[in-house]
Amino acid sequence: MASPAFPPAKDGFNDPSPSSIPEAPKPSYTSAFSPLTSVYSRFSQWRKSLDLPNPGTVENLQKEVKSTHLTNFMFDGGRADLTKSLSMNPAFQVTHSFTLGSQVSTPSYNFGAVFANNDVFLQGSVDHEGNVSARMNQGWAEHSITKIQTQLSSQAGHSMIQLEHDYQGQDYSLNAKAVNPWPADLTGIYIGSYFQSVTKNLALGVETLYQRPTPDMSEVTTSYLAKLTSDDKNWIATAQVQPSGILQATYWQKLHEKVEVAADLQVMAAPQRRDAIATLGAKYDLRMATFRAQLDSTGKVSALLEQRFAPTFAFLVSGEIDHFKASSSWFITNPSKLTFN
Repeated sequence: MASPAFPPAKDGFNDPSPSSIPEAPKPSYTSAFSPLTSVYSRFSQWRKSLDLPNPGTVENLQKEVKSTHLTNFMFDGGRADLTKSLSMNPAFQVTHSFTLGSQVSTPSYNFGAVFANNDVFLQGSVDHEGNVSARMNQGWAEHSITKIQTQLSSQAGHSMIQLEHDYQGQDYSLNAKAVNPWPADLTGIYIGSYFQSVTKNLALGVETLYQRPTPDMSEVTTSYLAKLTSDDKNWIATAQVQPSGILQATYWQKLHEKVEVAADLQVMAAPQRRDAIATLGAKYDLRMATFRAQLDSTGKVSALLEQRFAPTFAFLVSGEIDHFKASSSWFITNPSKLTFN
């Protein structure tokens, strides 16, 4: 009996001979990690399904409170900034800054320059005493930025360099910072922080500071952070606690489109010192003016009025009364900024 004829082979797919049967894939060394990668993939998908927001950086934890209080805005004397834009894309401009008439500092002059494009930000300045400062931000990706700051001063102990990298994840923030690091003996100041959104309204984090001024001396300090935000972003409460007995709690609320209030409480309960300071402030944004008022538990009442007559010209009046010391001070400042295209 004649043997059955096989159909003609088409590119080897219809050939039933043993030589055409594909070999089974050989086990790879990566297969040993497949359970771990599977668990990590499921965990990542679960986190993504929660749709948690980015909590922001630890450095800007009290950003809204600092913007409402007037502590960082008060100054005396006069100030003028003359800015010349040399290019728009990429951005390049130079600035001449003058300050005079201050009761706490001498008159000064500062020359600065700024260059920026989509990935790089460069800023440098030099004052009349020869002090030089520079700053560079390099963006590697949309949420990954490396920052370098340096300062060269003729005064001993005032020169510094700071290296920093900031990464913003979908629902977390990572930051690593080194101040005056020296690789030979690892002296310097090193700071690392991690901030994670637990829910859409609550974020928890930790910040560790490692100081090594000399090879024989080191210190580690850890802070625990919390941030609670409302659904409509109209109020934010924060807390920062150190095991050494230091607590800082803040509360910020937007009462109206042009009215903001903020409270700050700082408590020190160390064995060698026990102290607390509470500060309450308010900010009113008018059409061409901004008014800030502040009251703290030490008896100081402060106010700051910024009147803008033009986009390049503003007039400021600030004052402070210390009821416990029965003293007061008033400052009339006239900062102006002139921009030439």
